[in-house]
Amino acid sequence: MPLPFPKPNALHEVKELPTLLFEKNVDIPLKDGQGLCRGNVYRPKEEGKYPVILTYGPYGKDVPYADFHGNSFKEIPDEQKSELSAWETPEPTYWTRHGYVVVRVDERGLGSSYGFLDTMSDQTSSDFAEVIEWCAEQPWSSGKVGLLGISYYGGSQWRVAARKPKGLACILPWEGMTDYYRDRVRHGGILSNNFVNFWWNNQVGPMQYGTADKRPRRFGPGQFGPPVGPECLEGTLPKEELVALRKDQTEDNKVNRYLDDPYHASRVYKLEDIDVPVLSVANLGGILLHLRGNVVGYLEAGTKNKWLWFISGRHDLPFYLPHFVELQKSFLDAWLKGEDSRGWTEGPNVKVPAVSLLVRKGNPGFNKTEYEQTFAFRDEKEWPLARTQYTKYYLQPDLSLATELPKEEKKIELEALGKSDPIMFTATFDKETEIAGHPTANLVYSVAKRADGTAPKDLDVFVTLRHLDAEGKEIFYTGTAGDPVPLAKGWLRASLRAINESDPRHREWLPRRDYESKDVAYLEPEQKYDLLVEIWPTQVVVSPGGKIVLEVATGDSQGCGIFLHNEETDRNEADLGGQNILHLGPNDQNWLCLPIV
Repeated sequence: MPLPFPKPNALHEVKELPTLLFEKNVDIPLKDGQGLCRGNVYRPKEEGKYPVILTYGPYGKDVPYADFHGNSFKEIPDEQKSELSAWETPEPTYWTRHGYVVVRVDERGLGSSYGFLDTMSDQTSSDFAEVIEWCAEQPWSSGKVGLLGISYYGGSQWRVAARKPKGLACILPWEGMTDYYRDRVRHGGILSNNFVNFWWNNQVGPMQYGTADKRPRRFGPGQFGPPVGPECLEGTLPKEELVALRKDQTEDNKVNRYLDDPYHASRVYKLEDIDVPVLSVANLGGILLHLRGNVVGYLEAGTKNKWLWFISGRHDLPFYLPHFVELQKSFLDAWLKGEDSRGWTEGPNVKVPAVSLLVRKGNPGFNKTEYEQTFAFRDEKEWPLARTQYTKYYLQPDLSLATELPKEEKKIELEALGKSDPIMFTATFDKETEIAGHPTANLVYSVAKRADGTAPKDLDVFVTLRHLDAEGKEIFYTGTAGDPVPLAKGWLRASLRAINESDPRHREWLPRRDYESKDVAYLEPEQKYDLLVEIWPTQVVVSPGGKIVLEVATGDSQGCGIFLHNEETDRNEADLGGQNILHLGPNDQNWLCLPIV
């Protein structure tokens, strides 16, 4: 390593604060000897052994929440914020007051932790497992460790739990994806580049160990905080050495297209290996990140003690609301302390329902906590709901959706790469109808030859489900960043259309695609292809006269926000440019399948 390897606990500090003991920069050795993790430990003042709530991530354990995202911090309830608060993590003064040790650790290569930076990798999960086992062995630890956190601090929980580290007792992934490829960087095989670029350049890259510069974090136009970065108490590194000490997600995801590429294959794990209790919290507004992963994580986790709760609202706020903090506390108390006020330890559907479904009915508005609270929660025994009726609505030449096949044929031309306006197909409901589950859409496409005789060899399908009221006004929901979003979205790169029906994870409502290089099958011009699109899960109640719209497009449309798919090397003219033809008619299977309950 370019910097001299530090002496044990060289930067360790102990501070006695009014309500807790704060140990800063506690060393956590790593077995490979190529790095070192440092953590902050927040302990109750009273001597004793306490269960541990642990987070492990990239944003800087010492960066105050108020500096990382000041506007968000202002909206958090007072009892859930202090000068020790950090972005997307449990607040130490609250949890230590309730008999927990809170440990917040910087990932290897980030913040105060020394080594090679490779976020969301096999290395990251291996290090995380070592940190869990270290926490379980400390003199202030009861030996039981629970994981709790939002987004990155949720997604990492699935991967490490599959490793079964000693001491891990339960996980609570709050809006945490499970699948790096399908949920985050390659929606339907299409590169989702824009968010990763923002995330890397704004939140992760500036925190690399050894970085000299401090930068403000950016969360929208004019939203800049004070400059923050790693403390670099052992010195800084020149830029060329920093580059050599990291894997850059913005570059790696451009060049690695398939799940059998070593880069992606190293990030694959088995959800069925998870054997600790899981409370998966899925946000219905997270239609481009996390939502799918929380649901699939619940479906595939191997533990018998698993629950799925749906919520709504901005991704940074519900976690800290009093009723959700009480939910977290009851779950952690049950599995870490043996204090079970709700009946979690009796298993799903004994006293605590396996699923808590948020029922989105009406149009309260979006991006306000009081609006989200107009939606009710309903107990369910399973997901998807056993009473679901999967109903196909066929695309008609007049742009309606109907339960019978069309009688006439029609061809609709769409210019690739988002150069045509989307096509809208509409179903009107004459009675109140609830949709809850996993929609799918099948579209029959071909590609036309170009004027010069060449032809595109691929096409990208973008579909969106929208909810309109009886007057035809669209009802929007709260997206990840507070932006207005539709019901759901789905994507597919046609060359990766192959479905692995022999995989036990394949379902008609959740088609299993391997996305491997062996699956690539490019298109021939003027030949029809059936393209089955997975649409992310959703829930909504449509009032009498209300409408569901299937929007079909060749590029991103309203509701994507920052999660755009516009990398030119991935969506280029040579491969995709030209005319995509949608074929409607009685002999073509164009349909939207809705899960109606």
